[in-house]
Amino acid sequence: MSIAYIDPGNLEGDLQAGANTGYILLWVLVWSTVMGGALQLLAAKLGVATGQHLAQHCRAEYPRFPRLLMWVMIEIAIIGCDIQEVIGSAIAIFILSKGVIPLYAGVIITALDSFLLLLIDWLGVRRLEAMFGVLVGVMAIAFGVMFADAGVNIGQVLEGIAIPRMTRSSVHYAVAIVGAIIMPHNIYLHSALVQSRNISRSKVARKKEAIAYFSMESALALLISLFINLCVVSVFAKGFYGKGAGDIGLKNAGDYLGERFGSHMTFIWALGLLAAGQTSTMTGTYSGQFVMGGFLNLNVVKWQRIAITRSAAIAPTLLVALAFRNQDTKLDSLNEWINVLQSVQLPFALIPVLAMTSSERIMGAAFVNHWMTSTIGWTIAAGILAINASDVYEFASNEVAGRLWVLGLLIAAVALYLTFVLYLTIGPIRYCT
Repeated sequence: MSIAYIDPGNLEGDLQAGANTGYILLWVLVWSTVMGGALQLLAAKLGVATGQHLAQHCRAEYPRFPRLLMWVMIEIAIIGCDIQEVIGSAIAIFILSKGVIPLYAGVIITALDSFLLLLIDWLGVRRLEAMFGVLVGVMAIAFGVMFADAGVNIGQVLEGIAIPRMTRSSVHYAVAIVGAIIMPHNIYLHSALVQSRNISRSKVARKKEAIAYFSMESALALLISLFINLCVVSVFAKGFYGKGAGDIGLKNAGDYLGERFGSHMTFIWALGLLAAGQTSTMTGTYSGQFVMGGFLNLNVVKWQRIAITRSAAIAPTLLVALAFRNQDTKLDSLNEWINVLQSVQLPFALIPVLAMTSSERIMGAAFVNHWMTSTIGWTIAAGILAINASDVYEFASNEVAGRLWVLGLLIAAVALYLTFVLYLTIGPIRYCT
């Protein structure tokens, strides 16, 4: 589960937040992780209690058109995540090879190594999990060493966690953090992964026991991911906030860290980034398989799914890598906006999982959400919509001022988006009863 919270998109959001806003958004990071964990647990409860994952329930409960529209939105989120994984791994390979392997070659290598991971998966899911455990351990050690070497002020870290603050200029970075932490397709994925365990589904007590164990497992995974993300934000806040370092992203972050803290930090950064890219590779593959199978009742074998999603991810990434190979910030800007895209797509996972788990017809009396759980969940959803609205307003103020036709298109798009979100919230009659 921790893999979903420490992919290259997360690292991009972390370093941008630290370098541009200092420590003030650490509370956003912490509470985003808590909210993400809460939503993942709801997804796990749905999978355990009903024996079906979220995408399957969406196919059963929603009419055809909104169901297909939701599927398209989640597929866009998956492809966006795949692009981030490709970018992150390609940049790591470029840094570790000292520029010998160019970005476009790193993109191709990253695309091909997905099939190597499939081979490990074919040998057994436990072997794949063990490999991921090793890679997450590499990340924790690498970024932990980076945190220790940077001499981060612990007092400022605790202050950033404890005191909620946000300036107008930091809203965009807060949205990117939320989008990177709570990715919509991972909610669909977690509702399906829990069914890989052997659970006696005829006994309520066994189901509750399984949910309790999943909760403990998720809590540990979240603590590990939070530690890694806190390390990255804090190091970049310590080294670069307010020091006029210029634009920092995944590619030139290693150089900046090397200049600021020593050349060994460049290697540590690249090693952690490569581990992040590799661990998150299978997340998109599994998510896409369950989402496509659930929404469309269409089962696609994993290698075909990889070919589809990687082709969709590699084409734009390869073009950007070739077009902007001498302009480091372009790939980072793409990464950052993908994080914002993930946040915009969140309601298409949040609303269904909240509505499903709040339905006694679907969950049964023993597992339906308590009214307090539902209230907290809907509050989280409303908060995410509010912060998204703030970011759209900021974008409109800065980017489309004076261009009325662009503003008109933006207003129309926002109106359609909110209408669809409202529809999902209210839902058809058969869905709400």
